[in-house]
Amino acid sequence: MIENKGYQILFNVILLIVALFMILPLLLLFISSITDENTLIANGYSFFPSRLSLGAYEYMVSNSSTILRAYGITILTTALGTILGLTITAMMSFGLSIKGLPGNRIISFFIFFTMLFNGGLVPTYILWTSLGVVNTLGAYVFPLLLTNAFSIILVRSYLASNIPNELYESAKIDGAGYFRIFFQMVIPLGKPILATIGLFSCLLYWNDWQNALYFITDPDQLSIQALLNKMNQNIQSVISNSVSSSTSAVTNLPQASIRMAIAFIAILPILVLYPFLQRYFASGIMGGAVKG
Repeated sequence: MIENKGYQILFNVILLIVALFMILPLLLLFISSITDENTLIANGYSFFPSRLSLGAYEYMVSNSSTILRAYGITILTTALGTILGLTITAMMSFGLSIKGLPGNRIISFFIFFTMLFNGGLVPTYILWTSLGVVNTLGAYVFPLLLTNAFSIILVRSYLASNIPNELYESAKIDGAGYFRIFFQMVIPLGKPILATIGLFSCLLYWNDWQNALYFITDPDQLSIQALLNKMNQNIQSVISNSVSSSTSAVTNLPQASIRMAIAFIAILPILVLYPFLQRYFASGIMGGAVKG
C-alpha cells in the first residue's frame, strides 16, 4: 500500500513538471507582451520584468484594421477548412469501414500511398496556381484539404471497430439509405473520433502560414499566422498596411513586445476551444488506434 502511494506521488510530481513545461512558455509569452520595450531589449525575456507596459496592445488597438482583418481571414479559413475536411474524411471513412465494399483494399492502398509519397513542392505550386487559388481564400483551404490520409485511416478504424456492420444491415432492412445511415447513425456514434479529428484539422488550419508564403502576395489577404511570420521577418509589414501609422508611431513602435502580443492573441482561441473537446480526445484516439 505504501509502495503504491509512493508511485502515485512520483507520477503526480512528473505530471506537475510536464504541466509546468507546457504552461511556463505561455506565461512567459504573455509577460513578454506586457513588458516595456526598452526593458525587454536591455534585459531580455523574464518572468519578473522591472517595468511593465501595455504599449504593444495599445498599438494593436490603435492600428487594429490589419490585425482584425488577418484574424477574420484566419477564423473563416479555419472554419471552412475544418468543416469541409471533416465532411470528406467522415464520408470516405464510412465507405471504407463497410465490409465487402468493392475495391476497398485498392482505395485504402492509394490513400495510404499519399502518406508516403507526394509530387513535391514545385508540382504542387504549379497545380494550385493553375487552378487560380492565388490571393484567394482557396489558397488557405484547398491545399490542406486533401492531405488528411492519416485522419481517414484513423476514423475508418474507429468506425470499423465500434459500429457493427450488422447495424448497417438492420438499418438497410428498415429502408434507410446510406446517406440516412451516415447522418443519423455514423455521425452520432462517431462523435468522439470526429471531434478529435476536427481539433487536429482546426489546429492545422489555424497554425498554417506556409500556404500564404507560397500563394498570397496581397497584404490584405494575410492570415494572422502569415502576418506574424512576416512581422518576424520585417516589422514594417504591419506599418505599411496601417492607415493610421505616422512617423512618431513608427519610431515608438514596440517591435519585440508586439510580436509577443500578436502571438499570444493568435493562440487564445485554441486555448479556449481545447477544454471543450478534451473529453473526446482520449476516447477518439484510443478507439481509432484499434485495427478495424
